[in-house]
Amino acid sequence: MIGQHDHASALAEELQVIAPSKLSIENVSKSFRSRAGQVQALDRVSLNVAEGEFVCLVGASGCGKSTLLNIIAGLEKPDAGRVLADGKLVTSPGRQRLVMFQESALFPWLNVLGNVLFGLKLKPHLTKKDRLDVARYYLELVGLTRFERANVHELSGGMKQRVALARALAPNPRVLLMDEPFAALDALTREQLYGDLQQIWESRRKTIVFVTHNVREAVCLGDRVVLFSPHPGRIKEQFGIDLPRPRDINSVDLAEYSSEITRALKGFTNDQLAYA
Repeated sequence: MIGQHDHASALAEELQVIAPSKLSIENVSKSFRSRAGQVQALDRVSLNVAEGEFVCLVGASGCGKSTLLNIIAGLEKPDAGRVLADGKLVTSPGRQRLVMFQESALFPWLNVLGNVLFGLKLKPHLTKKDRLDVARYYLELVGLTRFERANVHELSGGMKQRVALARALAPNPRVLLMDEPFAALDALTREQLYGDLQQIWESRRKTIVFVTHNVREAVCLGDRVVLFSPHPGRIKEQFGIDLPRPRDINSVDLAEYSSEITRALKGFTNDQLAYA
C-alpha cells in the first residue's frame, strides 16, 4: 500500500510535463519612456536555457535583468525579438512559467496550507484530496509541515519565502522564474535557503532562471552565470560553474569563481562608463 508521503510524491511526479523544458530568447530588445526620454532596457539579447538548467542573470541595478524575466514570464512584451518556451511563442503569462518575486506576496487571509493550495487551482483536474496531498508534499519539501496551519503574520521573512517557493512549485511549472527572492533576507536566512533551493532543484530538476546582483549567490546556485552590461542591457559574458553540489557560499572554490566573475563584471562596466 502506498503511504501518504509516497502518494503525494507520486502525484507530484504525475504533474511532471513530458515535453522538454527549454527557453529560447532571440534578439530581444525593450525600451521604456521616462521623463528624461526613451530608455533602452535591453538590446538584442539572445540566450538559450536547457531543460533542467539553473541559470543566474547577474548585473548592476537597472541593467534589464528583471525586465527580461518579465518578458519570459509573458508579463511584458518585447519591442523586438521573441521568446519561445518549448518551441512555442510566449505572448502572455502561462501556468508553465511561474514567477517568484522578492516579496513573498502571500495572501494574508489564508494560512500557510491555504496559500499553497491556492497555487494548485492552476491544476483543475486534481481532486480536493489530491490538492491537499500535493500541497503537504511541497510544504514538507521546504521544511514547513508543522506550520501548515500558521497565519502569514506569524511567519519570519525566511519562512514566508519558503511558503512562496512551495506555492510556486506545487503546480509543477516547466520553468520557475525567480526575481531576487532572497534579497530582503538576513545573511543567515539566505544561506539556509541556498541549501534548501539546491536540494529542491536536485530532487525536482526544474528549469530555473534566477535574477540577482549578488555574484556569490549566483555562483552558489547556478549551473551558468550570465553577465549583463548596464544601459542598455546586453549579455557580455557567460560562465559555467563546475562545482559539486551542495555548494557552500563561503567555500574557497566558490570564492575563486566569484572573484573571476566580479572582475569581469567590473571590467566591462568601467569600460562602458568610460565611453558614456
